Amino acid sequence: MRGGAMSTTDTDVGGAITLTDDELDPYVTHAATRRWLTGPGLPSDGALLGFGTLREHGLRRLVELAGDAEKLAEELRDQLVIGALRNLDRDLESIVLDGTTGEVSTTYVFRNPPLMDLSPLAPSLEALLRFAAATEDLTASRGQFGPKAVAEASDRLTAVFESGASDEVPAYWRMAALIRPLARIAGPGDGLVLDLPKRLLDEEFGAGEIMRFEDVDFPSALTHEPTRRFLRETGLPEDGLLFQLDTEVPLPALSEYYADERPGDFSADELPAAADRLIRLGHLLEDTSLVVHGTTGAVLAWSEPDLTLRPLNADISTLAFTLWLLHREKAIDAAHDLTDSYEQLAATMAQTLATVDPVACDPTPSLPGDDGWRYWPEIFEDQAGGTLYA
Repeated sequence: MRGGAMSTTDTDVGGAITLTDDELDPYVTHAATRRWLTGPGLPSDGALLGFGTLREHGLRRLVELAGDAEKLAEELRDQLVIGALRNLDRDLESIVLDGTTGEVSTTYVFRNPPLMDLSPLAPSLEALLRFAAATEDLTASRGQFGPKAVAEASDRLTAVFESGASDEVPAYWRMAALIRPLARIAGPGDGLVLDLPKRLLDEEFGAGEIMRFEDVDFPSALTHEPTRRFLRETGLPEDGLLFQLDTEVPLPALSEYYADERPGDFSADELPAAADRLIRLGHLLEDTSLVVHGTTGAVLAWSEPDLTLRPLNADISTLAFTLWLLHREKAIDAAHDLTDSYEQLAATMAQTLATVDPVACDPTPSLPGDDGWRYWPEIFEDQAGGTLYA
């Protein structure tokens, strides 16, 4: 089998990536797989699956990519790399095809072959693409919202995956069915991105754990009325797992917080230009304040170590959704052991959040000094920190 780029006859046929019979020989012998790759082919672009490596390099065996091929397990040697799972703007583990059976799996291509193994993804290419299409369709179709809509979407996805799986539903699709529908818990808001169901946070965190504010708690700089209304009527959890609410009221502007609580730590020149309009709600890390812009309602993170203000969430409603999503995920993990496939779960969480709040996951610099680093996607991926473990 040759490596290198595919010929011009192999690539776009109606936007799909296809191969010729000659390019499938001698390693793809499974008849249905050969028909699929020479016929419908694989999509050029997708939110969940990327096949750019197939376009660029053609079919390659794992034995060609492993650092020490002699140590690669025999059952892995002829597995064919065709793409990768996607996490927003980057690739994760490789998608590999068994040319004899047509089964599709994932693996990490390590320089140390003994560490490599296969995780089932789909019994066939047709099933793989059907699973991905069903998941992406859930994201695109935004009709019903609320707990009932979440349950119905989860049931629909589960039915698709179970009908196409040859045995147990692979972990990646199991978590898609359990996590991705959570994006439907809240519909469009009035003045805010989301309208959370009544008492959603109370039911998730406990009624006694939610703090609601009064007008007297708000500084004059907080003029964004939808934010004020949300803090009065819905509130925020005092302990949001990765966010600690400042329960000392009234809420201070960032400039007031440093002047009153930590005088001398930072000069006015070191604080953000809008520090007198940034209302401090609490902290994410000990050295990272969570603030809301009093005029626009945007939720931002102020990092002391690098003196940088970065977008965190679109507004207070999507911040609350993020905290709820994290709390829900931990309960789901406790029941289903999703963190056994940690990086796939981190990707699923980031994709779910991006569906509701693109600002939270968009690395495009938007503020002075902004380097594109985004807190939530990065913290989801922090396996060493145990962010997503129950």
